[in-house]
Amino acid sequence: MPPDRVFAVMDDLGVTGAHMTNTSMMMMGSKLNVEYLTPFHKGPGTKYRWQGKMMGLRMDFTVEVTKWIEGVEKVWETIGESRLIIYSGFQMTLKVYPEAMGAKAELSISYGKPTSFVQKILCFLLADWYCNWCLRKMLNDARKVLQE
Repeated sequence: MPPDRVFAVMDDLGVTGAHMTNTSMMMMGSKLNVEYLTPFHKGPGTKYRWQGKMMGLRMDFTVEVTKWIEGVEKVWETIGESRLIIYSGFQMTLKVYPEAMGAKAELSISYGKPTSFVQKILCFLLADWYCNWCLRKMLNDARKVLQE
């Protein structure tokens, strides 16, 4: 698969965000709604807002694409005040590299630790596990689309 095709699929929030818009055990049967805040859906400056409840707790956070090199790299992160459960905010990075037989996609998450005592405990217990689940879901969902 050409690197630009891999990047285009993984740059599509409908693909990489699907795990948050569908109910699942990891989402505790909940799902989040996403709303674009910019008229464009790709590229630097793209903003969108996630809202919903998980475990009865309100989640509400805005994400902005802060770096975007078409076909190569995308960085997006929470901006402003974020209502998250297991971390205070996050930054995600997607990099796509050409390889002899196609492309290699690299996806990572870094996150800030929350300040409340209960959220610190939840972060300690669940944050790395949840981040790994998100990354696997995003990569697997993209792989399915690319194989169609």
